[in-house]
Amino acid sequence: MNEKVKVEIEFPIHASPKMLFQYFGTASGLSEWFADNVNLRGKVFTFIWDGAEEEAKMISKKLDHQIKFKWLESEEDDSYFEFRIQVDELTKDVSLMITDFAEETEIEESKMFWKNQISELKYRIGA
Repeated sequence: MNEKVKVEIEFPIHASPKMLFQYFGTASGLSEWFADNVNLRGKVFTFIWDGAEEEAKMISKKLDHQIKFKWLESEEDDSYFEFRIQVDELTKDVSLMITDFAEETEIEESKMFWKNQISELKYRIGA
C-alpha cells in the first residue's frame, strides 16, 4: 500500500461563510455540486457518482466553519478530507480550504478533481 500525502488547496470564493457552509455541511448542499446524490444516515454520508457509492463518516463539524470526513474504505490510515472556511481578518475575503490525501502519483489528479468540483460549486452559488 502506498503512503498517502496531505494535499491542501485554497479557493477564494465570494460568498458569506454561512451561505457557503450550506453547500458542504449538509447532504442536500453536497448533492448540488460534489456528487450526483448524497444520502445521510447518522454520521455516515453516502456519496453517489455515476451509480457508484462511496461512504464517508463525518468526524468533526463546526457550524459555518468546517466539516471533516473519513472515507470508510480507508479506515486503516490517517487520511481524511476536510472543507474549512477561512476569512481574512483585514480584507474579510473568504476562502474555502480543502484538505485531502492522495498517493504521491495521484496528487495532480486530486488537485484537478477539486478544481473541477469547486468550479461547479462557484457556478452553483454564482460566485
